[in-house]
Amino acid sequence: MKLNDFLEYVKSGAPLDGDEIHAFMNEMSESARRITFELNGSYHTQKEIRTLLSKLFEYELDESVRVFPPFYTDFGRNIKLGKEVFINACCHFQDHGGVVIGDGCQIGHNVVMATLNHFLEPERRKSTYPAPIVLGRNVWVGSNSTILQGVTIGDNAVIAAGAVVTKDVPADTVVGGVPAVKIKTME
Repeated sequence: MKLNDFLEYVKSGAPLDGDEIHAFMNEMSESARRITFELNGSYHTQKEIRTLLSKLFEYELDESVRVFPPFYTDFGRNIKLGKEVFINACCHFQDHGGVVIGDGCQIGHNVVMATLNHFLEPERRKSTYPAPIVLGRNVWVGSNSTILQGVTIGDNAVIAAGAVVTKDVPADTVVGGVPAVKIKTME
């Protein structure tokens, strides 16, 4: 399987099962861990961090992007970062289903973005199914938040620290809690 074939497949939302898909996912995970171990194993300048992440993501990051390691991902090939994005330390992006972060987003410490889910039935739990996470422009995601698969967050929204976001968030809205609910609309 090739990367483009996999990325097209995940757009369908079909389960990620079968020997060929699992072998490919394992291969990509090994590659991602090699790069993230290098990234997280010692001090790097922001330019060096962008170089390593560009290698991992397989495109050139804008020079305005800042990331504070450690940073974790088990795939790495399905993350798209806009300009002026800041990602704080200890974030985990499970990006098989796709993570898109718009211009000007701020991501707090320990944020988890999980684009895969498992089936409830015990006999099917080894299979996962993907759905993307999309953040619009200028989204602020507070520390220790978790954003689950298939969620889209509108421009200028704020995710309160510790929130678990299970549903789409409209633009200019503040959400918080477990599961996250609307706290207010910004004026």
